[in-house]
Amino acid sequence: MSLCCSSSSSAAAAARRFLLPHLFLGRRSRRHDQVRYTVLHHPRTHTTAAAPAATASTPRLSPSQQRQVSLYVDALLDWNQRMNLTAVTDEDEVMTRHVADSLAVLPPLERAYRGDLGGMRLVDVGSGAGLPGLILAVARPRQNVGQSPDFREAFDIAVARAVAELKVLAEYCLPLVRIDGLFIAAKGHNPHEEIKNAKSAVHKLGASMLEICDVESMGPHGQRTAVVYIKERVTPKKYPRHPGTPSKMPL
Repeated sequence: MSLCCSSSSSAAAAARRFLLPHLFLGRRSRRHDQVRYTVLHHPRTHTTAAAPAATASTPRLSPSQQRQVSLYVDALLDWNQRMNLTAVTDEDEVMTRHVADSLAVLPPLERAYRGDLGGMRLVDVGSGAGLPGLILAVARPRQNVGQSPDFREAFDIAVARAVAELKVLAEYCLPLVRIDGLFIAAKGHNPHEEIKNAKSAVHKLGASMLEICDVESMGPHGQRTAVVYIKERVTPKKYPRHPGTPSKMPL
């Protein structure tokens, strides 16, 4: 699975330039506490499709992948002392809110692609410090990250977490997704008003709802939601509009 992390934050981009090469060198992490062990060995996430009902468990990570995630968490907390990458500063909370939530995106994604993500190209929009993109890249490796002069409708999957309201996020993400590709938005426990407000925008951008997955997270906020759309038509060329426009004007 190829990965492209997108963010407008120069601080976050600088942090990723540090995190990416070190993350995959396999350097040993400094500590392995009980919360890390629980998240990495016994994830409690499951998903329930809107109709028909379906459940799936987040696959366990290999020892090598666990070390990579631990290294990422160490580096994130270290660099967060020097630049504002995340409001979460407690290691246990990073594991439950960031790592577990990021891994929770995998079940609906793999179900849609019947478990085969080999060769998939995924863009993480508004990645910030690399969430959920880096965690997904660790969980599903075989990376071949490359630069392309044209990202439009070039990706199989676009995922985004904690970036913007869904109707705004759809305009950022769907132009990047190929026809028959997926846009997955990680949202809170009750995103139904956002989904309703985004319906017209999503249709104009060439997509439709595939499923809504309820995800039981280990984080303090409990249930989370993965909203999954499928791209059915080419996005009109005028989208996305000039930065700042989506939040002010309807599509």
